[in-house]
Amino acid sequence: MDPALAQAFEDTWPAAEYADAGGFRVGRGLGAGGRVSSARAVGAWTGTDIAAAEAIHRAWGQQPMFRVPDGDAALAEALLAAGYRHETPTAIMAAPISALTDRAIPSLTTFAIWPPLAIQRDLWAAGNINPARQAVMDRVTGPRTAILGRIDDRAAGAGFAALCGDVAMVHAVEVLPQFRRRGLAGWMMRQAAQWAAEQGATRIGLAVSRANTGARATYDRQGFVEVAGYAYYARDL
Repeated sequence: MDPALAQAFEDTWPAAEYADAGGFRVGRGLGAGGRVSSARAVGAWTGTDIAAAEAIHRAWGQQPMFRVPDGDAALAEALLAAGYRHETPTAIMAAPISALTDRAIPSLTTFAIWPPLAIQRDLWAAGNINPARQAVMDRVTGPRTAILGRIDDRAAGAGFAALCGDVAMVHAVEVLPQFRRRGLAGWMMRQAAQWAAEQGATRIGLAVSRANTGARATYDRQGFVEVAGYAYYARDL
């Protein structure tokens, strides 16, 4: 990733706290998932640093985990040799804001709201966005919003968007199962882009599991392209 996108990726989904172990920065996620509960390389590292990062994880009571960019073969090999397992390959995608603001959103289909409504929190909780993950949104210090999606006259989806510089990142997109594959997620992404454009953003990005082919297809149609990727390397606590 270029520096601006990389900074937005971190700042719009922050850990509760960080600690450095040599060349690694370890996030304390408090149960909010791998993105904020992993270690990542921020400089030159050694095998001793891997052990030190693992010790921080264990002291915090969280699973030892590293987030490794695609192409960092040295770190991946070192972690595999240390007994870590490869998990959850993920793509980072980005698009110009203009690619998602070229058409009007149907009336009463989406809204940008902050703070989130109780129904948005319920929609997140119905998926995999538990209260710990929702707490990540509350930690963001820059411009942010929650996206509400409606279909058949009812609230059916929720998402989160935040800004860092001129880059907006979208996280935590959830649509109730019975309303999927009807285009709502796409309109929610357009609402996020419209909000971001009003804040001065020129690009919009997101992370998506490579296994989530349905979401990837939606993002491909909207003009997103893969710009980077990563995977997690984890071992048991």
